[in-house]
Formats: sequence, structure tokens, C-alpha cells
Amino acid sequence: MILPGATLGILGGGQLGRMTALAARELGYRIVVLDPDPECSARGVVDRVIVGAFTDADAAAQLARASDVVTYEIEKIGPSALAAVQTSTPLRPGPHVLAVVQDRLVQKEWLTAHGVPVGPFRAADSPAALAAAARALGPCRAKSRRGGYDGRSQYQLTPAALAEGVDRAAERAWQAVGAAPCVVEAELDLAAELSVMIARTPAGAIALFPPARNWHVDGILDLSVLPGELPPDAAAQALEHTRAMSDAFALEGLLAVEWFVTRDGAVSVNELAPRPHNTFHTTRLACATSQFEQLVRAVCELPLGDTTAVRPVALANLFGDLWQNGTPRFERALELPGLQLHLYGKKPRPGRKVGHLLASGTSAAAALAVVAEARARLAKS
Repeated sequence: MILPGATLGILGGGQLGRMTALAARELGYRIVVLDPDPECSARGVVDRVIVGAFTDADAAAQLARASDVVTYEIEKIGPSALAAVQTSTPLRPGPHVLAVVQDRLVQKEWLTAHGVPVGPFRAADSPAALAAAARALGPCRAKSRRGGYDGRSQYQLTPAALAEGVDRAAERAWQAVGAAPCVVEAELDLAAELSVMIARTPAGAIALFPPARNWHVDGILDLSVLPGELPPDAAAQALEHTRAMSDAFALEGLLAVEWFVTRDGAVSVNELAPRPHNTFHTTRLACATSQFEQLVRAVCELPLGDTTAVRPVALANLFGDLWQNGTPRFERALELPGLQLHLYGKKPRPGRKVGHLLASGTSAAAALAVVAEARARLAKS
């Protein structure tokens, strides 16, 4: 066990690192982060920021020497930096998990090999291959194999675009994903989107959070509620597969899995994230143990916390667009009973995620109504 009083190192000082650091500090740990930005979100709540790129092996080695265990809040860590950490300090989750997650094609092939359902897909390494994939799949979405999140480096090939010419649509998609190898996924007829999170210790103890139900706009999470009102069979399948994946990885830490549910009740994985996840910020209010505390417990080999949901809690993301006409009138939103405001200390700009709202309710629908009303009040300021 790595007991309170020790130092937790985090690769990444964004909002997830910030919230993990706050949970770790409450448990009595010291925290050091590595981030390219000296003014990163976590700066004000950690003991030290080591400034360096996520590919900087020397900076990563410095982080490792200052830490008793290291975890991460972002996937884009270079292999040399991961190796540098492991020379002196446990890295949890291990780099083998990131090797699967960092490449969408490798991820889908790993899932398929382990019997986890995924939607129809094709790999494409040229505009011609992308066009061939679109002809085989029909309406689809091209996604860069590496990088990209919140809808970035993606392009939707709609029925209308394909009707105008598959080759032309494929060329636009190829440019949108950076003219680089990509994965082409068939568009599914979705009934719901959900996510599951599991925590696993190095000794193999596990704890699953209740599934969250999610709503996206333009590929970016807009609303989420936990526990989500979901088809029971689909939720059970997602939980069972997520448990199996954590064992297959010999996971040490957290794994979040985004799932699609089609109208015929089938489930398939959208993507994996071995770190805290936007859809489980609700655990700070819904569960006895938040995802951030659970990460600290897992990587430090402490007993895992209770994940029972004691109340429905909804989340609404806040984007920099709200600041276009000046500082939003947060007091208008905070007038609503049970509302919590969380800001990340990030400079607002359009499309950038800079905070979120949380609210509990007597039901999922009631909690969602509160955060929607609160965000609407901010938008009117």
C-alpha cells in the first residue's frame, strides 16, 4: 500500500488532474503534476508543477523521482515518457493499456479479439480506401486513428453527402481527419448512449459505478445523468463486458467505457478511456466515493470505496461560448436548490470545456431539468 503522506504523480494537469489532486489532498497525499502549461488547471491545488511536454522523457523521469506512484489524466503521453516513469516508479494504469487506447484501430482490434462487441468498421489509409469503406458501410463516420476528442479529427459521411458522390465525400473526410490513417465506423441507429466505469487495484479488487446515460451534441458530451434510466439487459451486458476488459488488461486504476445501444437492444463499444471521465463527474454528488477518490484508492492499493448511487445526479457541461458577452451571472444559476458549480480555471474560448454544473433530484428527469434550467439562466446573462 502507498499510504497517505506519500506523493502522487499525475501526467497531465488539466481539469481531471485538478479534481484528482483535490481528492488526493483530502486523503492526505502530496501531489506533483507534469504538464506543458505552467498555468495548467491543477496549478493552484498541487504541491508542484513540472513543466514539460508529454513526450519529454527527462521531465517524466523527474516526475517519477518525486513520486511514490504515477497515474495519468490524459492519453497522449509518449512511449519514451511512460518508459522513463517506469524505470523508478509504479505507473498505473500500465503503458500496455495506453498502447491499446491511443490508436483507434488497435483498440477496435483488441476489443474484437477479446469478444467485446463493436460496430462495423474499416481501416483507411488513403482517400481511395476511405471511399471503399464508405461504399461498404453506407452512412459512416471517419475518425483519425490517433488524437482527436470531443468530435475533433472526425467527419460524418451523411446519406446526403454520399448521394452527391462517394469519392468527393471521402476526400473531404480525409482532409478533416488530417490526411492520416483513420478508422471508418458505420453510423448506428441509436436508442441510447451510456458509459460504465470500473476501478481495479493491482491485487485485482474491483468496484463498478452504476452506468451513466449520456447525450452528445456534435460529438461533445452535453448532458449526463447517473444512475441512467437504461434498458436493463443492455446495462447488464455493458457492465459484464467492462468487468471482463479490466481483467484482460490486468487494470490498475480506472477504465471508463462508452457504449452505444441500438434500437434492437444490441450494445457496442464506442471508445475506452483509462482515466477519470467527464460522464462520471456526477459521482462527486451521487456516490459515497467519487471517481477521483476511487482512482487514488486504486493506484495506491487502498480498499476501494462504496460506489452505490445514493441519489440521481445530472451534469451539464459549460463551454467558453457562455463568456462571449462577459462573465456569466453565476448567481442566477446558483439560486436553484441543490445546484453545484464547478469551474476548471481555464481561459474561456468558444467550444472549450471550462466547467460543469451538477444537480441532484428525486429522479433522473428531475435532476436533468435543474441543470438544464441553470445553464439556460447563464446563457441569458
